[in-house]
Amino acid sequence: MAKTVTNEQMRQQQSFILKLKEENQRFAVENGRQRLALTETYGCQQNENDTERIRGMLREAGFDFTEDSKKADVVIYNTCAVRENAEQKVFGRLGILKHIKQSRPEMIIGICGCMVQQEHITEKIKSVHEHVDLVFGTHALYRMPELLYKAMHQKKTVVEIESSDGEIAEDIPIMRENAQKAWVSIMYGCNNFCSYCIVPYVRGRERSRTPEAILKEVQELVDSGCTEISLLGQNVNSYGKDLDIEIDFSDILRMVNDIEGVERIRFMSSHPKDLSDKLIQTMKECDKVCKQLHLPFQAGSNRILEQMNRRYTKEQYLAKIERVKKEIPGISLSTDVIVGFPTETKEDFEDTIDVLKKVEFDNIFSFIYSRREGTPAAKLDFVLTEDEIHANFDRLLEVQNEISKRKNDAYVGRIEKVLVDGSSKNDSDILSGRCDSSKIVNFKGDKSLIGKYVDVRITEAHTWSLNGELIEN
Repeated sequence: MAKTVTNEQMRQQQSFILKLKEENQRFAVENGRQRLALTETYGCQQNENDTERIRGMLREAGFDFTEDSKKADVVIYNTCAVRENAEQKVFGRLGILKHIKQSRPEMIIGICGCMVQQEHITEKIKSVHEHVDLVFGTHALYRMPELLYKAMHQKKTVVEIESSDGEIAEDIPIMRENAQKAWVSIMYGCNNFCSYCIVPYVRGRERSRTPEAILKEVQELVDSGCTEISLLGQNVNSYGKDLDIEIDFSDILRMVNDIEGVERIRFMSSHPKDLSDKLIQTMKECDKVCKQLHLPFQAGSNRILEQMNRRYTKEQYLAKIERVKKEIPGISLSTDVIVGFPTETKEDFEDTIDVLKKVEFDNIFSFIYSRREGTPAAKLDFVLTEDEIHANFDRLLEVQNEISKRKNDAYVGRIEKVLVDGSSKNDSDILSGRCDSSKIVNFKGDKSLIGKYVDVRITEAHTWSLNGELIEN
């Protein structure tokens, strides 16, 4: 069973929050304004969820927030290690901050998350980006108040990237962006060690929260007006294996489904090897669980799947998808796909295209393979050229775009229940939200509807979204 951060350890962090708050109050009196913090997140939903906790601790410490780095007194980048381009973005941002800090030396710059949990990255930051004041890894998140306080009072860079499987810290303050929807982490880490993936090395082994802690958080969210709960983990299907009680992810789904006030339940991610008949049946029977499943297959070739250490075959994956479709007709399916794994050939890629055509996913998240130092796949040599890999990637998108458009066309004429998130990114007069299948729906409506469920008749389909007309109740 995973270790839990003790009450004494959490009280110690609360004492640093109070110290920061006192200093911020003095700063406000002397300068006529509050200290401002800026946070930016790179990467997955787990990183987003971690940033919500960072912001929660900063808010309790008396910080206000800004999106302008030129005005920020504290900047914290929560980073991703899964793909190289995310790392390059962070290094680019650090270059910009260096110039800002030259004119405002009192600014505190912090880097945290998966990227800095890698020792070679932290060494690069210390040697090349000396203007960074604070570096802390995924396992030290709950200690941010202490580390920030030290960074504000020491002249040298504060670094905390302890290499451990981490502990579970409960009751960290949290500041969520959306009052109606919330991510709830049910576990941390990963035991799968896919050959291309850095996550187990930076997030540690699988650690499940207790059902009591999960249900307590969900109930508090419901009491505050939240109605859509998304359960989060690197592999939610592995939930409970490390606990000393008989419980699995299906049981957690049913428990959350029984909480009055919860309207919708989503979850991600699932590993195909652990998708059980019990979970499929639970999804079918629980009325609040959205009829949506994200099930990454990554590659269609059995040879590549074996080299990826995915521990299932193409045939096994397709068989599980067939069972899902049979038990939950009309379910919306999404997946992750990696193009250009080092040993992938043109023939291997054809197997990936074959999976797309057989399953007909509603949408996919596709990536070109990114070599990660420290993973087994990083030692492999590429078979295809860079041009061939990009051509395959373009073809993948072409095939999937046709499928996604056709799947969306089937929604025209339907009436969908939509939770309104806000205004459309492209038009402030248009509202946007998601229906049960998680498809984006845009429609005209008053902003007073934001945060509410409304019925929308779908009138037009695009590749990645739907348009509709509000049905007045």
